[in-house]
Amino acid sequence: MSKSASVEAKTSHGPSWRHFIRHFFEMVAAMVVGMAVLAPVWVLIFWLLGHSSVLDYADVHALVMATDMTIGMSVWMRYRGHGWASIAEMAGAMFVPFLVFFGPYWAGLVSGGTMLTLGHVLMLPCMLLVMLRRRDEYSQDHRQHRWRSAKQLQYSPEGQQPRRPTPTDLSR
Repeated sequence: MSKSASVEAKTSHGPSWRHFIRHFFEMVAAMVVGMAVLAPVWVLIFWLLGHSSVLDYADVHALVMATDMTIGMSVWMRYRGHGWASIAEMAGAMFVPFLVFFGPYWAGLVSGGTMLTLGHVLMLPCMLLVMLRRRDEYSQDHRQHRWRSAKQLQYSPEGQQPRRPTPTDLSR
């Protein structure tokens, strides 16, 4: 391999584990931001509705937190150019871990705190499994995601009319 080919390979923006790991931590950060920003909104809404104690129920609290995390993560993923299918799969990874522990919680086998803790802990491997399913997508440099999204809003290949992305474009 020539020296220029070696330099070119190192500077390419192709798939890499570094991008994969960075993407994982960006999504975790977006989930934390989602919880921090939206939690007070839920408290206010339930207070205005006269149900300020509803979040004291661990199962309701789990669903609200999963929703907050999903919203934060979905906004970030969409900004990064991910399609709706990928976002929906990752949203499932937010809810499934809690749903798995609802049965034991309702049966009195685990406390609310344990259910919340186990749901959060199981969420991380669930996210990794979803990401590994689409490893090529999550291993790309994010600048390529933004570029692709912007390019979809540009002119058609024929260069005639501006076009909006089709559902097929957005599902990629």
